[in-house]
Amino acid sequence: MRERLEQKQRTRRNLIEAALKLSGEQGFSSLSLREVAKEAGITPAGFYRHFHDMEELGLALIDEVGLSLRHLLREARRNIDKEGSAVRSSVETFIEYITENSNLFRLLQGERQGSSQAFRKALFAEINRFIEEVTEDLDRGSKLLDQPLMDVGLAAEAIVAVAFTVGAEAIDLPKHRRQELIERLIKEVKMILRGARIQEKPKKKVSKKSSRRK
Repeated sequence: MRERLEQKQRTRRNLIEAALKLSGEQGFSSLSLREVAKEAGITPAGFYRHFHDMEELGLALIDEVGLSLRHLLREARRNIDKEGSAVRSSVETFIEYITENSNLFRLLQGERQGSSQAFRKALFAEINRFIEEVTEDLDRGSKLLDQPLMDVGLAAEAIVAVAFTVGAEAIDLPKHRRQELIERLIKEVKMILRGARIQEKPKKKVSKKSSRRK
C-alpha cells in the first residue's frame, strides 16, 4: 500500500515536471494532454488517475509557482547581509531563483493572458500574494528605519512590476552579464523607494527682524 502511494506521488510529480518543461518551451495553453503524458512516460489514460483535465494540472503548476515565490521571499529575508541591505539580498535571491527555475517563471509570465479564466484568476492571485509579502516587508522596514512611505501597497506593486520585467531578461542572459542586470534592478528598486518616501516639509526660518518685533 505504501509503495503504491509513493509510486502515485512520483507519477504525479513527473506529470508536473513534464508540464513545466514543455510549457517553458511552447507555453502551457498550447500543450495537449497526450504530450504531457508522453513526456512523463505514462499513457493518456494514466493521466486521469492524477488530474481531471489539463486545467487542473495547470492550477497545480500555479501552486508550485506560488510556493516557490513565497519561499524566495523568506529566503531573501534570512539572507539580509550585515549592513542591512535588504534590497540587494532580495534582488540577488530573486535573480538566482528565476535563472534556476526558468520554466516556473516563464509559466507565470506567459500565461497571464491565457485562455482559461480559472488559470488567469489563480495566476493573478499568486502575484497578489507576492505583492502582499513585499508590502509587509516594506511596511516593517520603513518603521524600523523611521522612513515612512506615502503608499506602501503602491510601492510594492511598482517593485514587483519592475522585478518581473527586468527579471524576464535574466532568463536567457549569459551568466557573465547577470551581475550587470542585478545592479540595474537594485538601482531601480532604490529609486522607487526613494520616490515613495514621505519628505519632511522644511521648517520656516524666522528672520531676525520678525523675532525682534515680537
